[in-house]
Amino acid sequence: MSAIALAPGLTYHPDYLDRAAQERLLEAVREVTRAAPLFSPRMPRTGKAFSVRMTNCGPLGWVSDVNGYRYQPTHPETGKPWPTMPDQVLKAWKDLSDYPQPPDACLINFYEPSARMGLHQDKDEEEFGAPVVSLSLGDTGLFRYGGLDRKDPTRSIKLKSGDAVVFGGPSRLIFHGVDRITPGTSDLLQQGGRLNLTLRKVRSGL
Repeated sequence: MSAIALAPGLTYHPDYLDRAAQERLLEAVREVTRAAPLFSPRMPRTGKAFSVRMTNCGPLGWVSDVNGYRYQPTHPETGKPWPTMPDQVLKAWKDLSDYPQPPDACLINFYEPSARMGLHQDKDEEEFGAPVVSLSLGDTGLFRYGGLDRKDPTRSIKLKSGDAVVFGGPSRLIFHGVDRITPGTSDLLQQGGRLNLTLRKVRSGL
């Protein structure tokens, strides 16, 4: 299916990954989590755990704890370097990003049926000239997006397994989040839930 422009710089690619590609990517994610187990990021200052568990792959990984949000080259619990990004992830970046350099980080968020992600901006990177590429696996998530101000009006779209979203250009720093997961909308993950892979270029000039 053709790409759909949701806003300037914000593009929705329904069914980017077919079922076979979803299964291959899921197996690649499982390999990543064997080397870099899911952990619970925590809010700065309060230390409250996110409802989403996560891990990373690539040279850098995003972490959050009482000391703040940041990227670092090692897993916060094991202390080991993040696993390399799967080839399929790098291909998605090449297909969708229109950016000449590879991503530095691939965040992998796992949503239990009750998990959500509040409105936020992806602004911990140095390089805002590169887009963010998002891939969905598993149960459908209600993705909400707005503008550059938290108070701007928002719209929502259901992201199902295999869908991709790219936000760059004027939409690179928009507020966005996931309001809820709809259990039972996919049988890709045997235990249910949703995986979201977010590819980012963190460092500028590299």
